[in-house]
Amino acid sequence: MDRRSVLTAATGAVTAVAAAQIPASAAMPAQGSPSGRPGRPVATFNVISDIQGDLRDLGVALEDMHAINPGSAGLAIAGDITPRGYDAEYAAVTAELAKHTHAPAVAWAIGNHEFYVPKWSDPSTLAQATWPNGTTEDSLFRSFYDFAGRNTVYAEHSFGGIPVLSLGTEKYMHYHDPQLWDEVWLSDAQFSWLEERLAYWARRRRPVMVITHHPLPNTVSGSHNRLYSRDYLQADRLLGLLGRHRDVFLFCGHTHWDLGLSDWYVRRVVTGTANLDGFSVVNTGAVQTGYTDDGKGGEVSVPGTFNQGLQVEVFRDRVVVKARDFAKGAWLKQITVPLSTSM
Repeated sequence: MDRRSVLTAATGAVTAVAAAQIPASAAMPAQGSPSGRPGRPVATFNVISDIQGDLRDLGVALEDMHAINPGSAGLAIAGDITPRGYDAEYAAVTAELAKHTHAPAVAWAIGNHEFYVPKWSDPSTLAQATWPNGTTEDSLFRSFYDFAGRNTVYAEHSFGGIPVLSLGTEKYMHYHDPQLWDEVWLSDAQFSWLEERLAYWARRRRPVMVITHHPLPNTVSGSHNRLYSRDYLQADRLLGLLGRHRDVFLFCGHTHWDLGLSDWYVRRVVTGTANLDGFSVVNTGAVQTGYTDDGKGGEVSVPGTFNQGLQVEVFRDRVVVKARDFAKGAWLKQITVPLSTSM
């Protein structure tokens, strides 16, 4: 999200499955186990998004996730890893991760903030009038690839045997059309790869976790707002692929909208597909929290901002998604989604 304000009111309507509140007295969730014994998850992992240079809140989130889920099979980050996409900013995230215990498997998705170097003539000088200030599109992708340790935007990871697919734009559109900026463009190769992997795991009766930065239109909180509803240049094509599969879970960030909203989780039914139950879409919340001078030489958190994320527990017959406030160390709510076939 290219702004510091955090939106807190949802607009529009979408068919949603009610998210159950977790009682304050609820016990901590069972931790992940690769054995998948009755009553225990096959795998448990965490999802966060929108770090945007807020390394202090990232540290808080990592510490809290390790405390509640020390056996985590993976950590997925749904984009906006850095504030602007400078190599030094990626290095700072790597350094912060190294300070904390976290799952060894990490799945990165690219976000719009990874493309903001061209707005600056140097790291200290904002120069939007002279965009792109000598920065090439290829260099922005190369910085992400070097950080993520791969040579494509899209990738597959395994979290305890559960497939996790990362998606992302393959063009920063302002280089190609002066009327566009942060819109998402996917190549035919990425679409073909996604179609093949979804079909592959469907045949093996596995739920598929899809990580992407931008929300698809008419899904979770904020996606009805004009600010976010037109992010995908090929939204119908992507919805058509995901909408075929009952056991797909799409996790998206970008909006910074509060996980306390009723449409933090929805089921999206895509017209024209045989899957009348739709697929699951989940807002990741955001790590990034603003700070201001407290007048005493320190800092205080800006009211109305959040440090939130998700814990996902995959059982043989269901998936449980839990929303977490990392700063407060408190559960916000949860949803249990039955799988169409048991693993």
